[in-house]
Amino acid sequence: MTSEAAGRIRKLRRDDWDEWYGALLRAFGGVAEAAEERELFRGLTPYERSLGVWDGDACVGTAGAYDFRMTVPGGAAVPTAGVTMVSVSATHRRRGMLTSMMRRQLDDVRAWGEPLAALTASEPAIYGRFGYAAAAFGLHAEIDTVRVGLSVPAGTDDVRVRYADPGAELAACERVYARTVPGRPGMLARRPGWERLGLLDPEGERGGASPLQCVLAERDGEVTGYARFRVLPRWTDSGHDGQVRVHDLAGVDALSRAALWRFLFGIDLTTSVRLRGRPVDEGWRHLVSDVRRCALQLKDSLYVRLVDVGAALEARTYQSPVDVVLDVEDAFCPWNTGRWRLSGDAKGAVCAPTADAPDLALSVRELGAAYLGGVGLASLAEAGRVRELRSGALAEAAVAFGSASAPWLPHNF
Repeated sequence: MTSEAAGRIRKLRRDDWDEWYGALLRAFGGVAEAAEERELFRGLTPYERSLGVWDGDACVGTAGAYDFRMTVPGGAAVPTAGVTMVSVSATHRRRGMLTSMMRRQLDDVRAWGEPLAALTASEPAIYGRFGYAAAAFGLHAEIDTVRVGLSVPAGTDDVRVRYADPGAELAACERVYARTVPGRPGMLARRPGWERLGLLDPEGERGGASPLQCVLAERDGEVTGYARFRVLPRWTDSGHDGQVRVHDLAGVDALSRAALWRFLFGIDLTTSVRLRGRPVDEGWRHLVSDVRRCALQLKDSLYVRLVDVGAALEARTYQSPVDVVLDVEDAFCPWNTGRWRLSGDAKGAVCAPTADAPDLALSVRELGAAYLGGVGLASLAEAGRVRELRSGALAEAAVAFGSASAPWLPHNF
């Protein structure tokens, strides 16, 4: 992209939004959104953190960055730029426009003092060259509830499950969600307005299923979990064949979650439960009688980029003591390139530039992949992405970078 074209990048103004958002929708196929969805994202748009590229009066490129706090191993909520709404007009491809926006955006994120950036990738191959890597995955499942039984733990009967109006009980559900956020890397502390995302229910996107339904789990008079779902009624010559489509489920403890799963598996006139993007280590997989009939699929979910290597590695804790020198390569954000000594344990960490001999060599992409504990450094080394320069350093770091809970992104952005 020429310097003249790059100069047309500017921050988004409120009176530009319709043109800007229209350019984004067109780049993703041009299908209009429901009015309620459009207005939600108008309200959530981070104007001062969003960029547009303009060719005359036409918007031909878009990018935004939400102001998130993301849980990292150890439970800290770390400032994270939630990269979103990225598009380039089909008329302006192959001109370096995306690279210019990513350059400007990462410079801004660094200036804002946010050590991490994260995104969900429409095309994963695009973002690798800017230092992003898949760090969290989601589990899809189609569970045959006619043939698959569910064995719940003792004490599940103490949890009451009742129907509730999704909107009326939104505050109670959000309190449950907030209690779960520190316990799993990748989860996002909800900013005001984001709670409404879970209630979006455009009729045109139901695929023939019911409006959004909600149940609450309660114990001793306290709401301890919730599930939002739709039911798709289906009938064959043999009888009912309905499907439960789980939209969201959270619980503050294992018994509450088990009670919710039992309810969903047992809804009348249904023969299957469909899950999308659930945590890969979720306990229901060990409650079912036949996991093979659950049709499990693993999908990439959250992509992470370390914007400030030192600050990012200091923000999390480590499962075991670690003291390694990392030789980091970062062509797109060269301030990260060099040797960093990471010393840490379960209580905290220090990471600073050093002239000491390196123990491991890797790029910022591998650090992003391993950062939340869901991708192993040893696996990356087997793929040739991490090089061990001191014998034993890989095993030490691989264990330390792990996480007790698999990282999970609870919703797209």
